[in-house]
Amino acid sequence: MKRIAVLASGYGSNLEAILEAQSRGEISGKVVLVISDQENAKALERAHRRGIRKLYLDPDSYNSREEYDSKLADELNKEEIDLVVLAGFMRLLTPGFVGSFSLKILNIHPSLLPSFPGTDGIEQAYAYGVKLSGCTVHFVDEALDTGPVILQESVPVIQEETIATLKQRIQAVEHRLYPIAIELFCRDKLQTRGRRCYIVD
Repeated sequence: MKRIAVLASGYGSNLEAILEAQSRGEISGKVVLVISDQENAKALERAHRRGIRKLYLDPDSYNSREEYDSKLADELNKEEIDLVVLAGFMRLLTPGFVGSFSLKILNIHPSLLPSFPGTDGIEQAYAYGVKLSGCTVHFVDEALDTGPVILQESVPVIQEETIATLKQRIQAVEHRLYPIAIELFCRDKLQTRGRRCYIVD
């Protein structure tokens, strides 16, 4: 069984969706650790309620991003983590950290990458006036939102829609899509060749 760590900075709605899917037997791996860079992150409360080890790592206690990520890696290795899942983790991981966990870090982004990478993907798409938005699950590489795409699903932008309603509809897709990608990883169904990620039998 794959051992999973979730890194989250905020409310933890994707974490909750992952834990719910796990409880329904839709994810064969197990979340054993939740780490946040925010002391009052709701995600830590969610972990505590379910008896999952939670850890707050204060960025201000470290002299550099590299030092912080080294401590992060130590904690993951201590728990023998097989998969790192980013669920609203608002820190950019250093190349050294990503290299240490190559093709073992997943992220979900609220746009159809490569369009609208970085923060505020939904707001960027809305401001641009696109007719189609969505979300992307991808492997994390050394750059921002550029790793191989695992799954994508589109969400049409409804005329006269607000950013708030578009965000709600995209999040609903995220909560369904992310557990599927995690389970594919847990069952060793993902293979990458260059930029392409293949789902294999």
